[in-house]
Amino acid sequence: MTPSGERQFGESTVRGIPYVFVLKDYLPWIIAGLVVLALVIGGVVLTRVAPEATATLRRRPRPPRDHFRSGDESPAPLKRAGIVINPTKFTDLPAVRGRITATCLANGWGEPHFYETTVEDPGQGQAAQAVRDGVDLVCTLGGDGTVRNVATALVGTETALGILPAGTGNLLARNLDLPVSLETAVAVALTGRNRRIDVGELVLGAAAGDAADADADADEAVEPAEPVEPETHYFLVMSGVGMDAQIMAGTNENLKAKVGWPAYMVSGLKHLVSPEFRISVKVDDDLEFRRRARMVVIGNCGRLLGGLVLMPNARVDDGQLDAVIASPRGVVGWVPVATRVATRQRKGHPTLDHKACKEIRVRTDRPVPVQIDGDVIGEATEVSATVRPGCLTVRVSQ
Repeated sequence: MTPSGERQFGESTVRGIPYVFVLKDYLPWIIAGLVVLALVIGGVVLTRVAPEATATLRRRPRPPRDHFRSGDESPAPLKRAGIVINPTKFTDLPAVRGRITATCLANGWGEPHFYETTVEDPGQGQAAQAVRDGVDLVCTLGGDGTVRNVATALVGTETALGILPAGTGNLLARNLDLPVSLETAVAVALTGRNRRIDVGELVLGAAAGDAADADADADEAVEPAEPVEPETHYFLVMSGVGMDAQIMAGTNENLKAKVGWPAYMVSGLKHLVSPEFRISVKVDDDLEFRRRARMVVIGNCGRLLGGLVLMPNARVDDGQLDAVIASPRGVVGWVPVATRVATRQRKGHPTLDHKACKEIRVRTDRPVPVQIDGDVIGEATEVSATVRPGCLTVRVSQ
């Protein structure tokens, strides 16, 4: 028994209160203390481990951009060019195709589509088919006639025209300062810049017969002949009536193949004394005037073969056409004309008259031959030319 007389039954007491009741009262505080102690220990551990973990995360390389893409996505398709070829210009066409294909691949383009012109379709249908096939660029491989026919299908569209010179004159390429080397020309067509140029629209009206006596005075009016269904053509370089067209028609093809553009000079010498014809000319809203002439040339650009410039102020993108009316008397009369062409004088002699206009109409006293970009398209007694500003996109050097 205790001094107070209490009996112990095997349990200790604190001031007479059993320990079990003391622990029960302080248990929440004990648990709270243990939690605080655990948090402190955990914080110490984290402060030592966290920097190492952060450094590890920083050292992890960033996944590539394609890592997040779907595996089913394919790369963007390569651009492709459509090449409209005049096969008569080449003796080894497969080799030419191989050179073009190699240049396309070297510039990051796909293999080109090739289309060959025919006598029945000299380029317009092939160009239209290339556009339907979804090509990104249409190129011509031929002369100015091939360029004109292909361009006819592209006028008014956003499809660019690439010019690969392979003809005798290549006048449009020369006026645009394009290279004549095949590989270089292909590279320019693929990687050059787009340039909007003008196009001339020529309406040709044939006649059933002569409108007036060829020996009448020039002051007499040219009576309009009986018209028939008009024809509409586009030209990129020049259109001409009279002697200009006679020179083109009289050029020997075999000689042209051997010596090139000097063959046109041979034909020109033969036609220096071509007969005159009377014309009535109306330029824009000016009054109509009449005179005798040997040829009338209407140009979208002015540079000729051999470095000669017929129309010094003509530009392919100036929004207007230039016209030259040549009316020399006899062989001697061509001397001042040739002098002014060689010296690039625009005015100063009555036998070579220059006009700048947006529209011009020429009526003749009898049917005369007409050429557009070097191709003779027939005879007419009336032609009307109008400029179509910036309606064709051409690929040129940077």
